[in-house]
Amino acid sequence: MKFCAVICEYNPFHNGHKYQFEQIRKLSGCDKILCLMSGNFTQRGDMAVLHKYERARHAVENGADVVLELPTPFAVSPAELFAGGAVHILSSLPSVKALAFGCESGTKEDFLRAARATLSEDKQFKALLKENMKDGTSYVKARTSAVLQLNTDIDEALLTSPNNILGVEYCRALLSSGAEIEPLPIPRVGGGYADTALFKDFSSASALREALKDGSKKAAKALKGNLPKDVYADLADHREPPFKQAALCALLENESEEVMKCPDCSEGLENRLRSMARSNPDYDGLLSKIVSKRYTLSRLKRILLQNFLGVERKDVRTFLESPLYCNVLCVRLKEQGTILGELAKGSFPLLVRKSDCASLKKDALACYEADVRANDLYNVLTGKHTNEYETVML
Repeated sequence: MKFCAVICEYNPFHNGHKYQFEQIRKLSGCDKILCLMSGNFTQRGDMAVLHKYERARHAVENGADVVLELPTPFAVSPAELFAGGAVHILSSLPSVKALAFGCESGTKEDFLRAARATLSEDKQFKALLKENMKDGTSYVKARTSAVLQLNTDIDEALLTSPNNILGVEYCRALLSSGAEIEPLPIPRVGGGYADTALFKDFSSASALREALKDGSKKAAKALKGNLPKDVYADLADHREPPFKQAALCALLENESEEVMKCPDCSEGLENRLRSMARSNPDYDGLLSKIVSKRYTLSRLKRILLQNFLGVERKDVRTFLESPLYCNVLCVRLKEQGTILGELAKGSFPLLVRKSDCASLKKDALACYEADVRANDLYNVLTGKHTNEYETVML
């Protein structure tokens, strides 16, 4: 059995994701689709609009065969750690032969060439990187500029378009780990990654989340046209949880020494964030005063989320080098025995029911406990209760 993996959030699952499944069936040469999905909190520093078990169910109902959880410490980290953690999990599964991802442009060879270039950090590269950061440019943008200056054969769009950037990070992680997994870029259709415009049937997840907040008839019509029926039905009673207030409370509760341990925190940002929170206790207002060319909005939001969840830089780095686990959120019932039996051949323990977690030790246990904490906090903020770590069978 061969699996094609997809690293995803499905926040929420929409028509574009269903289209990607169709393309994977046509292009990957694999038998099954395995989704490695972020849990209840996302890489943009937000809460997911639906619980992880609901989103995992949506994926299987609409074409996936099995959904595993991307451990929380990776799911809420910057792109390099997000991609590295995901590949760390996938490379433990010998049946995973391909990794599909959405892109704006480029072939497999283009992505691998760009990834190799970003991994080559010689003296000339380091000098250019330092020079590029002098005017306050972020590390990622400065690195991109240095790579393009030294590699004129690389298409700039591969390192500057949102989905392409993540695709290059996936390829970097594959090359660094030596994983025998083939990248499979699939061109996106409809709205771009951060496009807030609503389209008839292929809007971005960003646009759909905004439509969800809108509440107008026009927004409701757009949601209905862009979401599978089961997803649309589950979003009908969605209410914005008080996450922003909770994140600010956690920021003021923790000392600067704790906040600075967050994976995205550096250069004294912990002091600026805490000082601003005291003088301007408004989540969006606080961020708008700090965001800059060097400190992107997503990065600042991740710091607040990482602090809220207790995710520390040193732990994420440790988990990247440690044997972990594969936590199954949902699996197609008709083939559960075959699928789970194949995944059980991996080098990490397979978690299907709560009792399976008893075998976890040291770093794997610490990582799992971060997932449990995130699950508990999500339940408190949403007022919902879910069975903890019991795989959904469809």
